[in-house]
Amino acid sequence: MPQYKHLFFDLDHTLWDFDANAKATLAELYLMFELNSRIKIAFEDFYPKYLFHNEILWDQYHKGLISSEDLKWKRMWRTMLDFKIADEPLARAMSGQFLDILPTKKRLFPHTIEILNYLKAKDYTLHLITNGFEKTQWSKLNNSGLSGYFTHVITSEGSNSLKPKKEIFDFAMAKAKSTLCESIMIGDNLDADILGAMNAGMDTVFVNHINAVPEICPTYTVTHLKELEAIF
Repeated sequence: MPQYKHLFFDLDHTLWDFDANAKATLAELYLMFELNSRIKIAFEDFYPKYLFHNEILWDQYHKGLISSEDLKWKRMWRTMLDFKIADEPLARAMSGQFLDILPTKKRLFPHTIEILNYLKAKDYTLHLITNGFEKTQWSKLNNSGLSGYFTHVITSEGSNSLKPKKEIFDFAMAKAKSTLCESIMIGDNLDADILGAMNAGMDTVFVNHINAVPEICPTYTVTHLKELEAIF
């Protein structure tokens, strides 16, 4: 049994409920920019279009095909185009407000604080590896009360790399002064978190909130965060 000392968590979709927080933020923007009068559909019909474009653009960003700046505003731009609104200033204004409001949201997955307290009490050193933007991720951590739990927060911007690239995991372990046998990655994304960490030689915990069927074999799989108590 490995003697883990350094636990590397993903943030979005693993601890911080990105989907719930993003939906609440977009609902605010929908009213703020009076999109209901311009588009004339309910927010519940607008939101799936945004999710569709956001997922495609994040995948392109992970693969290094677009810049972070392109991702930020083009997800709004492409969504608006679906409703025949070609308004780049509007898309950029929405993007700016989205990035200001989103990190103030505080919804976490069940048992997040409980499990972090449990792990800290057992003297594990906790870190984050996230593909999010530096300013945004720190704002999320501070607003949701998570910042004090992590010794190092490694972002894609700060490391000049992206999950699933091996380099970001190497960078994180160097920052933490940890070895492979002491380290384990805990995340929800099979590609970015699990396969990426496996390719770097790390053990992994797949946090399977959505009961996905994995095509790869993580070291461990849990369906909710409290199950981490059975591993650590």
